[in-house]
Amino acid sequence: MACDTGVQPIKETEATSEEANNEIQNNKEVKMSSSLVLRKAPEFKMDAYDSKTGHYTEVSSEDYKGKWTVVCFYPADFTFVCPTEIAAMNAMYDEFQDLNVEILAVSTDTKFSHKRFVETEPILKGLQLTIGADPTGTVSRAFGVMIEEEGIALRGRFLINPEGTVVAQEVQAPMVGRNVHEFIRQVQAWQHATETGEVCPAGWRPGKKTLPVNTDSEKMTGRVGDYITIEEIMS
Repeated sequence: MACDTGVQPIKETEATSEEANNEIQNNKEVKMSSSLVLRKAPEFKMDAYDSKTGHYTEVSSEDYKGKWTVVCFYPADFTFVCPTEIAAMNAMYDEFQDLNVEILAVSTDTKFSHKRFVETEPILKGLQLTIGADPTGTVSRAFGVMIEEEGIALRGRFLINPEGTVVAQEVQAPMVGRNVHEFIRQVQAWQHATETGEVCPAGWRPGKKTLPVNTDSEKMTGRVGDYITIEEIMS
């Protein structure tokens, strides 16, 4: 797939027999961290804790249809790296709202654990995020981030466009936290590319040069360096 063809979801292969269908289903169940990029985001429904209101609620994929959404999995409540990541996302909450991006954090803890976690962890004071409860691992498994041996999720972050297609994902082992500033940059780049049809070079930020392959693809083929320099990319 070339970088000038836009976002078209990959079509799932249909099984031609019951045996093939069983094989596909078994593969889906055992795979972990397989890419969801360019695929429709899994549908889900689960209990949650709404930190903004302080009440339990229920969330589903239907709530986020037609919106830019980030579903952010983390291993567990009452751990060490996890609250720093949640707090960092919360610190950028207004920026996400300005970009019309909804945030859903998810772990395999219960909604009761989420409530206690938010109420007792000092770094989460003033939290505004909703945290999904996935104690059975059903949602984590659907997104390919479930660590079956431990009953927890990897650090998986998925950006879903308003059409319901996953356009970016980042999955890491539990020991290292993710960078929310880099994620904001990715959101801005994806929204710009979606709105303009232009593509964004490495490290692109608002105001920097894009590559208008939607109008000059033939001229630019094999000559990108005539249009943008490495100094401009790295500035």
